[in-house]
Amino acid sequence: MKKTKIKIDYTKCGDKGGIDPRECTICLKVCDPCVFLMHNVLGVEEEDPKDPQVWRITPVWPSTCMRCMKCVEVCPEKAITVKW
Repeated sequence: MKKTKIKIDYTKCGDKGGIDPRECTICLKVCDPCVFLMHNVLGVEEEDPKDPQVWRITPVWPSTCMRCMKCVEVCPEKAITVKW
């Protein structure tokens, strides 16, 4: 079985523009195996480090992906691609 590759276009979702992942989280909700993790972006200088404002969704467990493509279908920004 080939490895699943999941990519997020951060110009559409996350720290480089587009939608703020904290306002969306749809991919997190539809992913049954919980492939994605939402986290603040490391190395970004924040005014208040206890209240980070720059967030990102990262596919940290792609090996658990069932290739159902729900995340791709529900993403309002079309920022997710899944390949194998």
